[in-house]
Amino acid sequence: MKKIILSIEGMTCSACSNGLEKYLNKQDGIEEASVNLVMANATIIYDEKKLDIERLNEFVKKAGFKSLGEFKEIKFERKGKKEKIKFIIFTVLAIIFMYISMGHMIHLPTLDFIDINKNPIGYTICLFVFAIIFIIYGFDVLKNGYKNLIHRTPNMDTLVGIGVLSSFIYSVYNMFLIFQGNNNALHNLYFESVAMVIYFIKLGRYLDGISKDKTKEAIQKLVKITPEKAKIKKEGKEKVVTIDEVKKGDVVISKPGERIAVDGEVIEGKAHLDESFITGESKPVTKGIGEKVIAGSINYDGYIEYKAEKIGKESTISEIVKLVVEASNTKAPIAKIADKVSGYFVPVVILIAILTFILYLILGYDFANSLVIFVTILVVACPCSLGLATPLAIVVSEGVCANNGILVKKSEILENAQKVNTVVFDKTGTLTYGTLKISEIINYSNMEDNELLQLVGSIESKYTHPIGKACTNYLEENNIKKLDVKEFGNVSGYGIIGTVNNRKMIIGNAKILNSYDIKNKYEKAEMELARKGNSIVYVVQDKDIIALIGVNDIIRENVKEVIQKLNQDNIETIMLTGDNKETAEKIAKDIGITDVISDVLPSDKTDMIKKLKKENRYVMMCGDGINDSPALATADIGVSVKSGTDIAMDSSDVILTRNDLDSILKLIKISKKTIKIIKQNLFWAFFYNALMIPIAMRNIKTNRNHNKSYDSKYCNGF
Repeated sequence: MKKIILSIEGMTCSACSNGLEKYLNKQDGIEEASVNLVMANATIIYDEKKLDIERLNEFVKKAGFKSLGEFKEIKFERKGKKEKIKFIIFTVLAIIFMYISMGHMIHLPTLDFIDINKNPIGYTICLFVFAIIFIIYGFDVLKNGYKNLIHRTPNMDTLVGIGVLSSFIYSVYNMFLIFQGNNNALHNLYFESVAMVIYFIKLGRYLDGISKDKTKEAIQKLVKITPEKAKIKKEGKEKVVTIDEVKKGDVVISKPGERIAVDGEVIEGKAHLDESFITGESKPVTKGIGEKVIAGSINYDGYIEYKAEKIGKESTISEIVKLVVEASNTKAPIAKIADKVSGYFVPVVILIAILTFILYLILGYDFANSLVIFVTILVVACPCSLGLATPLAIVVSEGVCANNGILVKKSEILENAQKVNTVVFDKTGTLTYGTLKISEIINYSNMEDNELLQLVGSIESKYTHPIGKACTNYLEENNIKKLDVKEFGNVSGYGIIGTVNNRKMIIGNAKILNSYDIKNKYEKAEMELARKGNSIVYVVQDKDIIALIGVNDIIRENVKEVIQKLNQDNIETIMLTGDNKETAEKIAKDIGITDVISDVLPSDKTDMIKKLKKENRYVMMCGDGINDSPALATADIGVSVKSGTDIAMDSSDVILTRNDLDSILKLIKISKKTIKIIKQNLFWAFFYNALMIPIAMRNIKTNRNHNKSYDSKYCNGF
């Protein structure tokens, strides 16, 4: 199966997006399709053996819309000056039109050639011309309505189109009667209704477009962070190129005050960079040779040259934008309910309007009044508010999350985060920074400490665990050369093995000793190191324990406050770690966690999450390492810190780009507020439609006999 996001043109309301989504999901070869009205795109998972992008584009076309190809970027265009001027002109025309058609009701002066009493034909022609102008203005609405009706996906445009054309055709019929001298037909002209319905629909679309643009601003700000041009080094000379011209492997130059153009690795120079837009850390970060730089970072004070590694869609910014867009294309359960209701809503409204029209004719009301009821029901029953109640709130919330360094992969997370009653934390790299330091070495071998750590650090350099990083950092800090490693292996949850200088080494926690039937003669030494808050690393050579290494970590800033706030909100906090009991309990005590589960393997972490879920808990798991991936995927919500490994982030539902656990509190708070807003939106949308349709059905004169005065038609309440 393959996933693609297509940009869609022609969707104007929720019924459009629902109709397209239903149509796509019916097609053979499409596993799943989700259409996003706000972002104007569709995420499609399809069988590439059966379908290709051209075939998908055809499906979209057959459904009555246009595919603009694969989604590349968010098109963010505020309502332009031309469109604004156009809207102002039609606002003025609408006011003039209403003055001409209804001004005489309050005895306003009018020109003789368009006066309803002095020149009924001139009056009628004037209204007809104005109606034609507004029909041209709203032709896109009428066209979409017809198109969606033909494709059996009627929407708001269909309601408006039927109502407007019915009124217009009936008015044209009465216009010909007036030309033949029947001035009684004047009160059956509804040209002004045609114009005003179109005007208010266009007004709603104009305001809705502004609202949708605002929901995209947070994402667009990320896109604009990357500069449009870059300086690359070619044959020893600087050359300014557009960002699209930069290729992988190019040497890019950054000078003080400039933004980093693409993701890469520093190969020359040193500088302090501001990466706060990603990390949230206001303090500049020092970048030297061999260190990574992120596109959009600001170079404060140095000259650096860096090799381009990730460009275009592969860049960190593009990945973030992609995650947010994909998240907005998933649907929260509450949104699916609203979509289902609004999908049935339009056909039901059309049916109610037709039946009401027929019923009033049967009851003896004249055609004109029955038509007014028919059109009024169609126009007031706007399903757009129903369909937009959820997605607009979701997209805005995702933008707020992105601004706060919280990348949510699925919309349902924003609905479900407020249900969390248990948060499970990994220790190393999550509750702590994972920047471990070797604090103590108990050396039982005949080697010097540096010689011993050269062997250990060389093997650990092949692995990404924070404890291993402490050993490799020790080599770098002491200028100790790494040695070649052979027969490297990872013993999941226990440690690693490898051969260095013909010495077969086993490095890991106490459990690795049992795996290799090695007797632990140094349990007291281990206990002593653990009491000091150390994580313990055993070093074994030829089945003999030759050293114990104590590694200390730094607890993350504000972790204690986060745990305290979670507990105050009646959310239970649990530490789940593979570290030994003494070390885990000491750190847990320092930060306020009372429930500690230690000495667990990766599979045990997963089983523990499953156990908690069986106890009817809604579990959030927060971790960062490879060992956490299964547990992150098993939890109701998996949260990964940005410093975590790629696989951990792939397994998680939420990524915290700022490495700040306070983001968990923000996520839960945003979730609660989002659901509150969605429920309010849905209530008022349902309330409005439930109230207005019955009112529209009764919106008729009680007197069945038509009053012959020209002003009587204006009492219909239309």
